[in-house]
Amino acid sequence: MSSLEIVREATVPAYAKINLSLRVLWKRPDNFHELRTIFQTVSLADELKITFSPSAATSIEIVDNAIPDNLVERAARVCLDEMGIAAQIKFVLTKRIPMGAGLGGGSSDAAAVLLALPALAGRPIALARLAEIGATLGSDVPFFLYGGTALGLGKGEELYPLPDSSPRYGVLIAPDIHVSTPEAYRALSGRLGEPRPKLATFQQGAWGTAGFEAANDFEAPVFELHPQLAALKQSLIGLGAETVLMTGSGSSIFGFFNTKETVSGVVQSWKEGRAFPFRLLSRARYRQTWLRRLKVHIDSNPEQDRRTDQHDTLWPPRSRYAQ
Repeated sequence: MSSLEIVREATVPAYAKINLSLRVLWKRPDNFHELRTIFQTVSLADELKITFSPSAATSIEIVDNAIPDNLVERAARVCLDEMGIAAQIKFVLTKRIPMGAGLGGGSSDAAAVLLALPALAGRPIALARLAEIGATLGSDVPFFLYGGTALGLGKGEELYPLPDSSPRYGVLIAPDIHVSTPEAYRALSGRLGEPRPKLATFQQGAWGTAGFEAANDFEAPVFELHPQLAALKQSLIGLGAETVLMTGSGSSIFGFFNTKETVSGVVQSWKEGRAFPFRLLSRARYRQTWLRRLKVHIDSNPEQDRRTDQHDTLWPPRSRYAQ
């Protein structure tokens, strides 16, 4: 590249999620299932380094250790099409979120591309439109455009903000077991049951009602297919974890502990698969991190930057290169 060519770089996070509750109500006419879930971003994250340069023709290179069906390239192409530009883009993806574990790592990587490329290209895309694009890539992608705690309806793509959960620390167990999502739905289909009791208890959780017990409808059928997962859950309970739950359709299991010191001790002593410490990531913290990582490329007001309650006005990140 000559010195006159524009080259912009950024390294951005792609955070994992857990489901604080997940209820499957019924199978819809479109063959998807009607869900009610509470999404929560957590501190475990992939890292995506992006090198962007406008070009007469599009070229996309991904360094990702040959991850199959990587959503990063698909997200980049639909984003470039939406902006009406061509570019040379190189992605270096550092994976820390286990794949196929119900943590949304691939969806989060795709959302990171959708948030970062308009800022680097100087071609803003409204958040509502980004969410529409994200939904074509995967049902979980729109959530990662927002972060924090959110109510998910429909397939999970219809989102409503919830007050951020209280700061909590936990341990996330990612065993070497791959749970096929279609297989999990097939195993669940014969035991969906009457939706009204599920809706009643789910609503209690969404309203923060005392005594609410979180639930994941996938646990019973998936634990029958993979009894090791039930044993892992019991191990965490035996160590004193609270609200121990499988996330998504599996296979990861999380549990909360009272102190960071307890979390560190559990992670260091755990021997039954990979154990990760995590904390709940609020919407403000989620966006603070993004704005900081894109600082040299975004148009922001220093006074607003000091006010975390103003981050909604800066979201999605506003490019300083926009015409």
